[in-house]
Amino acid sequence: MDLFEKEKPKGKEQASGLEPLAARMRPRTLDDFVGQEGILGPGKLLRRLIETDKISSIILYGPPGCGKTTLALIISERTGAHFERINAASNNVADMRRIIDGAKRRAAMGGARTILLVDEIHRFNKAQQDVLMPDVEAGNPVLIGTTTHNPYFYVNAALLSRSQVFEFRKLADVDIVSIMKRALADKAYGLGALPVAMDDDALAHLAKVAEGDARKALSSLEIGAFSTPAGKDKKIHFTMKVAEESIQKKAVLYDKDEDGHYDTISAFIKSMRGTDPDAALYWLAKMIHAGEDPRFIARRIVICAAEDVGLADPQALVLANAAMQVAEFVGMPEARIPLAEATVYVACAPKSNAAYLGVEAALKDVAEGKTLEVPDHLKDANLDGDAFGHGKGYKYAHDFKNHYVKQEYKPSATVYYHPTALGQEKRIKEWLEKLRSGSGE
Repeated sequence: MDLFEKEKPKGKEQASGLEPLAARMRPRTLDDFVGQEGILGPGKLLRRLIETDKISSIILYGPPGCGKTTLALIISERTGAHFERINAASNNVADMRRIIDGAKRRAAMGGARTILLVDEIHRFNKAQQDVLMPDVEAGNPVLIGTTTHNPYFYVNAALLSRSQVFEFRKLADVDIVSIMKRALADKAYGLGALPVAMDDDALAHLAKVAEGDARKALSSLEIGAFSTPAGKDKKIHFTMKVAEESIQKKAVLYDKDEDGHYDTISAFIKSMRGTDPDAALYWLAKMIHAGEDPRFIARRIVICAAEDVGLADPQALVLANAAMQVAEFVGMPEARIPLAEATVYVACAPKSNAAYLGVEAALKDVAEGKTLEVPDHLKDANLDGDAFGHGKGYKYAHDFKNHYVKQEYKPSATVYYHPTALGQEKRIKEWLEKLRSGSGE
C-alpha cells in the first residue's frame, strides 16, 4: 500500500500493515502538516511555491522527525512534475546519472520536468554533489535535499547558491501531542481501531521526551499500545508507567505549571555562582534527562560566565561560548559533554560581578537623565570638525610611557568599575590603582 494512495485501506489489519505508525501517519496534504508555521504558514514563501507548483531547488534543513521528508512527499503529490527519490546513504553517482538522463529525455520529448528528492544530502561528498550541479542549475531536475546537518558546512557552496535553504525547527510539545492524538483517533492509518485509554500525563511525557521528534513519539506510542494488554474493562490503559517503558526514559518532576523548569535552571545557575560543581552537574543532568533544549542550557552558562565570573577569569566566557557553539553543532546526546565541561569550569572559576555591576550603574545614570556631553578633545575631527575645536588637545595614549596618559575621558568623577582582588581581576585592580595614583606614567 503506497503511503500516498488516494484510497485509504479498510479494516484494522490493513491499517496496521507492516509499516511503522510514523510512516502510516505521514500527513498527505499541507493542511494536515503540523508545525513549521514560520515557513509553511498561510502566505509564506515555501507554501506559495508548493501551492502554485512553482517549486525550485530547495534544501530542507533541521532535526530528525520534524517533517522534512514528509513535506517533500507532499510536494510529490501536488506537483505536476515527475518525482524521483534517492537516499545519499544508499544510492550512488550511477543512480543520479540515470535519473538525470531520464529527466533530460523527458524534457526533450516535451514531458514534465523532474523533481529529485535526495534524503540525507550531507552524505554525498563533493564529487557526488558536483554531478548534480549543471542540471540543477538548468532547472531539470529540481533538487529537494533534506539534511539534519548544517548545509553551509556539508553542501557545496555552488549548489547552495542555486538552492533556497529552509530551516526546520524541532516540533513543539503541543505539536507532538496533536500528532499523537491524531494517530490515536485515525482508524484507517493510526491506532483508532484499538481501545486505547490514554492518560494525559503519559501523552505529555512522550511529547516531552521525544524532544521535537514526531517519529520518536509515534514509535513509542505504537510500542506501548501494542505491547500493553487490555484490562478487565477491555481497554488498553496507556499510563505514565507505560509511557516511561515505551520511550525508555523516566519522568522527572520538571515543568509542572512551569515551576519545575524555572526552579531547576535557577538552581543550576546559583550552583555555578556558588562554586559547587557537583550540584551544578546534578541540575544539568536533570535538565538533560527531562529533555530541556541544550541551547537554553548553553545560553545560561554563557550568561553566568559573563555576569558571575566576569574578569576574574575571562577564559570562562570564551569556553562557555565555545561549548554553546559545539553543542549546537553536534546536537544531543553528545552535546552533554561540552555543556558539562563548561558547567564545571564556570562553577570552579573565581567569581566577580564587577563588570556587570559597573554597566548596571552606568545604565541607571543614563536612564535617569545624567547624560554627559562628549569633551571637545574626544570628538571626531573629521568633516571639518577641527574648525569647531573637535579633537584639539587630544593626547594619543601610545605616544606616552606604558601607553597611558592621564586626561579627561568623562566630565564626571563617578567610578563604575570596582575590580575585585580575585583571579585575573586582581592584576587589573593593581594596574588601575597604579595608573590612577600617577605611578604608572
